[in-house]
Amino acid sequence: MVRPIAGAGTDETIWRTWPAPAAWPALALDDPVRSTPPLVVAPHPDDEVLGVGGLVAMLAEGPGAEIAVVTDGEASHPGSTVHSRAELAAIRRAETVTACGLLGVAPAAIEHLGHPDGGVDEAALTDALTARLAPGRWCVTTWRGDGHPDHEAVGRAAAAACRRTGAMLLEFPVWTWHWAEPDEPDVPWHRARRIDLTGAARAAKRDAIDAFHSQVRPLGPDPADAAILPPHVLARFARPYETVFVP
Repeated sequence: MVRPIAGAGTDETIWRTWPAPAAWPALALDDPVRSTPPLVVAPHPDDEVLGVGGLVAMLAEGPGAEIAVVTDGEASHPGSTVHSRAELAAIRRAETVTACGLLGVAPAAIEHLGHPDGGVDEAALTDALTARLAPGRWCVTTWRGDGHPDHEAVGRAAAAACRRTGAMLLEFPVWTWHWAEPDEPDVPWHRARRIDLTGAARAAKRDAIDAFHSQVRPLGPDPADAAILPPHVLARFARPYETVFVP
Protein backbone atom coordinates (compact mmCIF):
# COMPACT_ATOMS: atom_id res chain seq x y z
CA MET A 1 0.00 0.00 0.00
CA VAL A 2 1.55 3.30 -1.10
CA ARG A 3 1.76 5.70 1.85
CA PRO A 4 2.69 9.38 2.11
CA ILE A 5 6.28 9.79 3.26
CA ALA A 6 5.83 13.03 5.17
CA GLY A 7 6.99 14.70 8.34
CA ALA A 8 9.75 13.42 10.60
CA GLY A 9 8.31 9.93 10.91
CA THR A 10 8.83 7.58 13.84
CA ASP A 11 11.84 8.66 15.86
CA GLU A 12 14.71 6.19 16.02
CA THR A 13 14.69 6.27 19.82
CA ILE A 14 11.29 4.57 19.68
CA TRP A 15 12.62 1.79 17.46
CA ARG A 16 15.72 1.38 19.62
CA THR A 17 13.64 0.75 22.74
CA TRP A 18 11.33 -1.78 21.03
CA PRO A 19 12.19 -5.23 22.44
CA ALA A 20 10.84 -7.36 19.58
CA PRO A 21 13.95 -7.43 17.33
CA ALA A 22 15.99 -9.12 20.05
CA ALA A 23 13.70 -12.15 19.73
CA TRP A 24 13.74 -12.36 15.92
CA PRO A 25 15.66 -15.36 14.58
CA ALA A 26 19.01 -14.54 13.03
CA LEU A 27 19.25 -14.99 9.27
CA ALA A 28 21.55 -17.92 8.51
CA LEU A 29 24.41 -16.74 6.31
CA ASP A 30 26.10 -20.12 5.89
CA ASP A 31 23.39 -21.84 3.86
CA PRO A 32 25.20 -24.03 1.30
CA VAL A 33 22.56 -23.27 -1.34
CA ARG A 34 24.11 -19.79 -1.68
CA SER A 35 27.01 -20.87 -3.84
CA THR A 36 25.89 -18.14 -6.25
CA PRO A 37 26.21 -14.53 -5.03
CA PRO A 38 22.87 -13.06 -3.98
CA LEU A 39 21.26 -10.54 -6.31
CA VAL A 40 20.46 -7.31 -4.47
CA VAL A 41 17.83 -5.29 -6.34
CA ALA A 42 17.63 -1.58 -5.46
CA PRO A 43 14.77 0.60 -6.73
CA HIS A 44 17.04 3.67 -6.49
CA PRO A 45 20.76 4.21 -5.97
CA ASP A 46 21.31 4.00 -2.17
CA ASP A 47 18.46 1.59 -1.30
CA GLU A 48 20.86 -1.33 -1.48
CA VAL A 49 23.14 0.35 1.07
CA LEU A 50 20.42 1.64 3.39
CA GLY A 51 18.62 -1.69 3.54
CA VAL A 52 21.35 -4.33 3.44
CA GLY A 53 24.69 -2.55 3.12
CA GLY A 54 26.01 -4.39 6.15
CA LEU A 55 24.97 -7.74 4.72
CA VAL A 56 26.66 -6.92 1.42
CA ALA A 57 29.86 -5.98 3.26
CA MET A 58 29.87 -9.26 5.19
CA LEU A 59 29.24 -11.28 2.03
CA ALA A 60 32.32 -9.68 0.42
CA GLU A 61 34.43 -12.15 2.40
CA GLY A 62 32.55 -15.07 0.84
CA PRO A 63 30.28 -15.36 -2.17
CA GLY A 64 30.00 -11.62 -2.64
CA ALA A 65 26.88 -9.97 -4.02
CA GLU A 66 25.66 -8.60 -7.32
CA ILE A 67 23.74 -5.33 -7.41
CA ALA A 68 20.97 -4.40 -9.85
CA VAL A 69 19.86 -0.76 -9.60
CA VAL A 70 16.47 -0.37 -11.25
CA THR A 71 16.30 3.43 -11.68
CA ASP A 72 18.94 6.14 -11.60
CA GLY A 73 17.11 8.13 -8.93
CA GLU A 74 16.89 11.18 -11.18
CA ALA A 75 13.63 12.33 -9.57
CA SER A 76 15.06 12.75 -6.06
CA HIS A 77 15.05 16.55 -6.36
CA PRO A 78 12.35 17.36 -8.94
CA GLY A 79 12.63 21.12 -8.43
CA SER A 80 16.40 21.33 -8.09
CA THR A 81 17.94 24.69 -8.93
CA VAL A 82 21.38 23.06 -9.19
CA HIS A 83 21.13 19.89 -11.28
CA SER A 84 19.00 18.65 -14.16
CA ARG A 85 17.46 15.18 -14.03
CA ALA A 86 20.16 13.89 -16.38
CA GLU A 87 22.87 15.32 -14.17
CA LEU A 88 21.34 13.78 -11.08
CA ALA A 89 21.15 10.40 -12.81
CA ALA A 90 24.85 10.54 -13.67
CA ILE A 91 25.77 11.67 -10.16
CA ARG A 92 23.81 8.89 -8.51
CA ARG A 93 25.25 6.22 -10.80
CA ALA A 94 28.73 7.35 -9.86
CA GLU A 95 27.83 7.45 -6.17
CA THR A 96 26.57 3.88 -6.40
CA VAL A 97 29.88 2.64 -7.77
CA THR A 98 31.79 4.44 -5.03
CA ALA A 99 29.46 3.31 -2.24
CA CYS A 100 29.33 -0.32 -3.35
CA GLY A 101 33.10 -0.33 -3.73
CA LEU A 102 33.34 0.55 -0.04
CA LEU A 103 31.26 -2.57 0.65
CA GLY A 104 33.58 -4.75 -1.42
CA VAL A 105 31.51 -4.86 -4.61
CA ALA A 106 33.43 -4.41 -7.87
CA PRO A 107 31.98 -2.15 -10.61
CA ALA A 108 31.55 -5.21 -12.85
CA ALA A 109 29.08 -6.63 -10.31
CA ILE A 110 26.82 -3.56 -10.53
CA GLU A 111 24.16 -3.27 -13.23
CA HIS A 112 22.05 -0.17 -13.91
CA LEU A 113 18.73 -1.19 -15.46
CA GLY A 114 17.68 2.33 -16.48
CA HIS A 115 13.96 2.36 -15.62
CA PRO A 116 12.47 5.84 -15.15
CA ASP A 117 12.46 7.02 -11.55
CA GLY A 118 8.80 6.91 -10.60
CA GLY A 119 7.87 4.82 -13.64
CA VAL A 120 9.13 1.28 -13.09
CA ASP A 121 7.90 -1.14 -15.77
CA GLU A 122 6.98 -4.12 -13.59
CA ALA A 123 6.49 -6.58 -16.43
CA ALA A 124 9.82 -5.73 -18.06
CA LEU A 125 11.58 -5.81 -14.70
CA THR A 126 10.07 -9.20 -13.88
CA ASP A 127 11.44 -10.58 -17.15
CA ALA A 128 14.85 -9.03 -16.53
CA LEU A 129 15.10 -10.46 -13.03
CA THR A 130 13.84 -13.86 -14.18
CA ALA A 131 16.78 -14.03 -16.58
CA ARG A 132 19.20 -13.36 -13.69
CA LEU A 133 17.78 -15.72 -11.08
CA ALA A 134 17.94 -19.47 -10.56
CA PRO A 135 16.57 -21.98 -8.05
CA GLY A 136 17.84 -21.23 -4.57
CA ARG A 137 19.57 -17.97 -5.44
CA TRP A 138 18.81 -15.17 -3.02
CA CYS A 139 17.02 -12.14 -4.43
CA VAL A 140 17.21 -9.34 -1.85
CA THR A 141 15.02 -6.30 -2.47
CA THR A 142 12.61 -3.80 -0.97
CA TRP A 143 9.48 -5.06 0.78
CA ARG A 144 6.30 -5.01 -1.28
CA GLY A 145 4.55 -2.99 1.44
CA ASP A 146 7.31 -0.43 2.05
CA GLY A 147 5.10 2.55 1.23
CA HIS A 148 7.11 4.05 -1.67
CA PRO A 149 5.59 3.24 -5.09
CA ASP A 150 8.93 2.31 -6.70
CA HIS A 151 9.91 0.16 -3.74
CA GLU A 152 6.64 -1.71 -3.91
CA ALA A 153 6.75 -2.14 -7.69
CA VAL A 154 10.28 -3.54 -7.54
CA GLY A 155 9.29 -5.83 -4.68
CA ARG A 156 6.34 -7.19 -6.66
CA ALA A 157 8.48 -7.75 -9.75
CA ALA A 158 11.13 -9.56 -7.71
CA ALA A 159 8.50 -11.73 -6.04
CA ALA A 160 7.07 -12.70 -9.42
CA ALA A 161 10.55 -13.51 -10.76
CA CYS A 162 11.27 -15.64 -7.70
CA ARG A 163 8.04 -17.59 -8.20
CA ARG A 164 9.03 -18.25 -11.80
CA THR A 165 12.56 -19.39 -11.02
CA GLY A 166 12.49 -20.89 -7.54
CA ALA A 167 14.83 -18.18 -6.23
CA MET A 168 14.62 -17.17 -2.55
CA LEU A 169 13.02 -13.77 -1.94
CA LEU A 170 14.28 -11.69 0.98
CA GLU A 171 12.58 -8.30 1.42
CA PHE A 172 13.96 -5.39 3.41
CA PRO A 173 12.12 -2.34 4.75
CA VAL A 174 13.40 1.17 4.11
CA TRP A 175 10.57 3.70 4.43
CA THR A 176 8.60 1.36 6.69
CA TRP A 177 10.76 2.66 9.55
CA HIS A 178 9.38 6.14 8.76
CA TRP A 179 5.63 5.58 8.61
CA ALA A 180 5.21 2.51 10.82
CA GLU A 181 5.48 2.13 14.57
CA PRO A 182 6.51 -0.86 16.69
CA ASP A 183 3.98 -3.71 16.42
CA GLU A 184 2.39 -2.02 13.38
CA PRO A 185 -0.25 -4.58 12.29
CA ASP A 186 0.33 -4.01 8.56
CA VAL A 187 3.99 -5.07 8.79
CA PRO A 188 4.80 -8.83 8.71
CA TRP A 189 7.00 -8.82 11.82
CA HIS A 190 6.36 -12.57 12.21
CA ARG A 191 8.46 -13.09 9.06
CA ALA A 192 11.31 -10.84 10.24
CA ARG A 193 14.86 -12.09 10.46
CA ARG A 194 17.73 -10.17 12.02
CA ILE A 195 21.14 -9.78 10.40
CA ASP A 196 23.64 -9.03 13.16
CA LEU A 197 26.40 -6.85 11.73
CA THR A 198 30.07 -7.00 12.54
CA GLY A 199 31.84 -3.82 13.56
CA ALA A 200 33.63 -3.75 10.22
CA ALA A 201 30.35 -4.13 8.32
CA ARG A 202 28.74 -1.29 10.27
CA ALA A 203 31.69 0.97 9.53
CA ALA A 204 31.65 0.07 5.83
CA LYS A 205 27.91 0.71 5.65
CA ARG A 206 28.32 4.09 7.35
CA ASP A 207 31.00 5.11 4.86
CA ALA A 208 28.94 3.80 1.93
CA ILE A 209 25.89 5.83 2.97
CA ASP A 210 28.05 8.92 3.30
CA ALA A 211 29.25 8.38 -0.28
CA PHE A 212 25.77 9.38 -1.52
CA HIS A 213 26.55 13.09 -1.22
CA SER A 214 23.56 14.05 -3.36
CA GLN A 215 21.20 12.46 -0.85
CA VAL A 216 22.75 13.08 2.56
CA ARG A 217 23.83 16.69 1.95
CA PRO A 218 21.93 19.64 0.45
CA LEU A 219 22.61 20.27 -3.22
CA GLY A 220 22.27 23.99 -2.58
CA PRO A 221 20.52 26.57 -0.35
CA ASP A 222 17.10 26.37 -2.01
CA PRO A 223 14.53 24.22 -0.14
CA ALA A 224 14.11 22.19 -3.34
CA ASP A 225 17.75 21.10 -2.95
CA ALA A 226 17.47 19.92 0.68
CA ALA A 227 18.98 16.61 1.73
CA ILE A 228 16.66 13.66 1.09
CA LEU A 229 18.28 11.69 3.91
CA PRO A 230 18.78 14.07 6.85
CA PRO A 231 20.30 12.85 10.13
CA HIS A 232 17.02 11.72 11.73
CA VAL A 233 16.40 9.42 8.74
CA LEU A 234 19.97 8.13 8.61
CA ALA A 235 19.76 7.22 12.29
CA ARG A 236 17.42 4.36 11.35
CA PHE A 237 20.17 2.75 9.29
CA ALA A 238 22.92 2.93 11.89
CA ARG A 239 21.61 0.03 13.96
CA PRO A 240 23.82 -2.95 14.82
CA TYR A 241 21.50 -5.17 12.81
CA GLU A 242 19.52 -5.17 9.56
CA THR A 243 16.07 -6.62 8.96
CA VAL A 244 14.68 -8.79 6.19
CA PHE A 245 11.35 -10.53 5.76
CA VAL A 246 11.49 -14.16 4.65
CA PRO A 247 8.72 -15.94 2.69
